[in-house]
Amino acid sequence: MRPERKEKIIRMIKYTLFAASAGVIQIFSFTLLTEVTPLPYWPRYLISLVLSVVWNFTFNRRFTFKSANNVPIAMLKVLAYYCVFTPASTLLGHYLVESAGWNDYVVEIINMLLNFVTEFLYQRFFVFGKSLNTNDLAKKEKEKEDNKASEADAPTAPLDEAAATTAEDPTDKVGEEE
Repeated sequence: MRPERKEKIIRMIKYTLFAASAGVIQIFSFTLLTEVTPLPYWPRYLISLVLSVVWNFTFNRRFTFKSANNVPIAMLKVLAYYCVFTPASTLLGHYLVESAGWNDYVVEIINMLLNFVTEFLYQRFFVFGKSLNTNDLAKKEKEKEDNKASEADAPTAPLDEAAATTAEDPTDKVGEEE
C-alpha cells in the first residue's frame, strides 16, 4: 500500500474513533437532559452538540489532522461551519420531533451522522487542509520515519575480523565427545 493512501486511511480511522467518542458524549448528555429536565428538543440538542464539538475539535486537531495552525482561526472556521449546520439541524430536528412525531433519538442519530460526514470534509479540506501534519507530533513521526529510512539505506558494517577469528565453527565439534 502506498504511504499516502495508508496515511489517509489511518486519518479516517482516527477521525471515526474520535467522532464516535464525541458521539458518546453527545448521546450521554442528550439522554441525561432528556430524562432529567423538561427542556424541549432543541436546547437538549444544542447543549449536547456543543459538548461533543469541543471534544471532537480538540482531539482531531492534535491527533487526526496534526495541525499546528492558529487555534483561534481554526476555531472560528469550525464556528462558521456550525453557524450553518446548527440552525439547519436544530430546525429540522425540532420539526421532525415536535411536528412530525419522530422519535427524539432517531432524529439525534440522523443529525450525528450528517454531522460526522460533513464536518470531516469541512475540517479536512477547509479548516486543516493547508496545515496537515505540521504540529510537533507530526514532526516527531516524520523524524522517526526518516531515521528508519536512513538506517535501512546504510550499508551493513563488515564483520569484525577479531570476532570472526575467535568465533567457533559449530562443525568443528561434530563427532567430539565430552
